[in-house]
Amino acid sequence: MRGRVPARPVGEIAEAAAGVFMAKGYQTAGVSDVSAALGLSHGAVYTYAKSKEALLYLALLRLIRPAALDGLATPVPTPTPEDIVALVDGWASDDSVLPALVATSGRRQKPVEDELGEIVDELYAFIEHNRHLLALVERCAADLPELAQYYFVQRRRGLLDTLADYLRRRVRSGALRPVPDVPAAARFIVETIAWFAWHRTGDPDSARLDDTACRDTVRHLLLSAFLP
Repeated sequence: MRGRVPARPVGEIAEAAAGVFMAKGYQTAGVSDVSAALGLSHGAVYTYAKSKEALLYLALLRLIRPAALDGLATPVPTPTPEDIVALVDGWASDDSVLPALVATSGRRQKPVEDELGEIVDELYAFIEHNRHLLALVERCAADLPELAQYYFVQRRRGLLDTLADYLRRRVRSGALRPVPDVPAAARFIVETIAWFAWHRTGDPDSARLDDTACRDTVRHLLLSAFLP
């Protein structure tokens, strides 16, 4: 008689699911893809998660609150779209994530070079640290309307609006150089940082660039572009 297959840690299931969803997206990926990545039978995966939605929830939890996987009761029930959005919101809605940008809503308290430098530094650090989670959310949001509305419209557009408002106020006061279009300038900052802190790691040549050199170069060039 064949022995029973030893139980896998829930973290392994969650990690495999995250890899599958990032590679294939939510709509295309299936439970069979996760089972193949784990070397388990299709049915065995259902002893850990009741559905594909539950696997996505596990994948997100693995990247947002990994300690929560310890002692998690299985099989994980099927979450609602609202449950998935709430999980992501719990991670994204903390204003302390970008304190330097939040602090600029009041009167300027320091030289603009230091102020803008701190904004660039914290945004770079945030994206670099969370690039795997951001990749998972962006890949799956294309197939999940509730997640797309939250991530692309409410959160990312909100960040761009806040940054554009900061640039507009500092340009108006003369502290920063005038630009042809403020929303485009805000997008330029975010996309430049996102490429070097996150997307370049997916390119074999660009991934060879030194992390510190990229971080310092982005900071230098962005400040040079906006400071008078």
